[in-house]
Amino acid sequence: MDTENKFVKGIFFLFMFFGIVLAGTLLKTMDTFFKPLILSILFAFTFYPLIRKIHKNSKLPWWLSIVLVYFVFFVLFFLVLNLLSSSLRSIIDAAPRYNERFETIQQTLLSTFGQNSESKFASLFNFDENASVIQNLRNQFNIIEALKTFALSFTSSIVGFMKSSFLVLLFSIFLLAEMKKSKQKVNDAFSDANRIRVKTILHNIITDVTHYISIKFIISLVTGLLSTLVCLIVGMDFPLIWGFLAFALNFIPTFGSIISSGMAIIFAIVQFYPSVFSVLFIAISFILINFVLGNVIEPRIEGENLGISPFVILVSLSLWGWLWGILGMILAVPFMVIVKIICENISYLNPIAILLGNKA
Repeated sequence: MDTENKFVKGIFFLFMFFGIVLAGTLLKTMDTFFKPLILSILFAFTFYPLIRKIHKNSKLPWWLSIVLVYFVFFVLFFLVLNLLSSSLRSIIDAAPRYNERFETIQQTLLSTFGQNSESKFASLFNFDENASVIQNLRNQFNIIEALKTFALSFTSSIVGFMKSSFLVLLFSIFLLAEMKKSKQKVNDAFSDANRIRVKTILHNIITDVTHYISIKFIISLVTGLLSTLVCLIVGMDFPLIWGFLAFALNFIPTFGSIISSGMAIIFAIVQFYPSVFSVLFIAISFILINFVLGNVIEPRIEGENLGISPFVILVSLSLWGWLWGILGMILAVPFMVIVKIICENISYLNPIAILLGNKA
C-alpha cells in the first residue's frame, strides 16, 4: 500500500511539474490575455466584501451595488489621472531648466574628478578624464541603460494597463455578478467532502488577498500623502508626481520604496544644488516614512496573516518580474498567498505550504 501511495505521489508531482512549466510558458507568451484576466479577478476579490456589505446594509440590488462601487472608484481614478497629467505637462515645460542645472552639477563633478584623476578611487573605476561624468557612469556601471530600461518598463506597464482597463472593468463586473451565485454553484458542482474544501479555499483566498491588498493600499496611500506633504514643506517641484510614485511603487515589496526614494533624492539634488539642507531633509524624511510605515506599522497590522517566507517573496518578485515586469512584481505576493492557501488544503501539497511559510 505504501509503495502504491509513493507511486501515485510521484506521478502527481511529475504532472504538477509539467503543469507549472506549461502554465509559466502560457503566462509569458499569452500575457496580453492573462494580465487583464488576473487583474480583473484581483479587482473582484478586493471589491467583493465592500459590495456585499453595501448590498446587505442598504438593501440595494446586487448589480446596483457593483455599479456604485465602480462609479466611485473610476471618478477618483480619473481625478488623480488628470492631476498627474497636469503635473507631467509641467515637467515637460520645465525640462530645459533642469537640464541646465544637471549640466552644472556634471561640470562640477567632472572638475572634481579631473583634479584627482590620479587618486586610488579614480584609478579603481578607470575614470576617463577626457569623457563626461555621464559617459564614465555608462562605461562603468551601465546606469543610464538600466534607468532607461526601468522607465520604459514602467511606462509600458502603465500604458498597457490603460489600454486594457476596459477589458479589466468588463471581466471584473461580470465576475462579481457571478460571485453572488458562487455558493449555489459550488453546492451543485461538488460532493459534500469536496464542497467544504472548495468553499474553504475560496473563502481563505478572498479573505487573505483582500486583507493584504487593503492594508497595502492604505499603507501606500499614507506613504504617498506624507511624501507629497514633505515635498510641499521643502518646496520641491512636482510634489504630486513624487507622492504618486511613492504610492504606486510601494506595492512592490522591499524594492519599490527604495526606487521611489532614490528617484526623489536624485531630483532633489538636481533642484536644490548646491543647498545641502533641503536634500538632507528630503532624504531623511523619505527614508523615515518608508521605514516606519513599511517595517514597523505594516507588519504589526498585517501580523502573521500571510505567513509567507521573506525569501520566497524575493524569489516570487524575481520570477513574476521576469514574467510580467512591474505589474508582475506588484502581483507577486497575492499570487504566493493564493498558492499557499491551495497547497494548505491539498494533502499532497501540504509540505510545499510549509516550505512557503515563515514559521519555524
